[in-house]
Amino acid sequence: MRTTLIVALLALSAPGAFAQDSSRAGVAAATHTTASNAESSKAHILTREELDKLLARPQNLLVIDVRRPDEISQIGGLPVYLNVQINDLEKSVAWIPKGRTIITVSNHAKRAGTAADLLSSKGFKVAGAVGVQTYEEAGGKLTKVVPPPARTANTSPNG
Repeated sequence: MRTTLIVALLALSAPGAFAQDSSRAGVAAATHTTASNAESSKAHILTREELDKLLARPQNLLVIDVRRPDEISQIGGLPVYLNVQINDLEKSVAWIPKGRTIITVSNHAKRAGTAADLLSSKGFKVAGAVGVQTYEEAGGKLTKVVPPPARTANTSPNG
């Protein structure tokens, strides 16, 4: 929970992190809409060019990754994002800012498409959905998130 909160705060308070070179930043984008995504979601699957254009104006953008923390740490993702798992998204809409354009992220954009549809139905401006694995398969670089080691009973913060 604490890691999710930190990531959420970073996403809201550090939009300048998006200004990095997109090849280094691990910008996730699908190259086309797959048939299964098109059937299950109305969300637009963003191309790499579309996502790069959105990331060029980070002050107007919010990236919401709907994957589990273990997926993010094992697969990788974007350098700054708000992590709200898909099952918690509807009850979390009250604290998601409406003043930004939203991009939803999952592994292959299926859950991201579902999240985009939900947020659109709640009045949010959603640019589309992206899949990080699809992006990586197309040659993109992902940012790896390494969780801190678990504390044991003998570990104290003062060493």
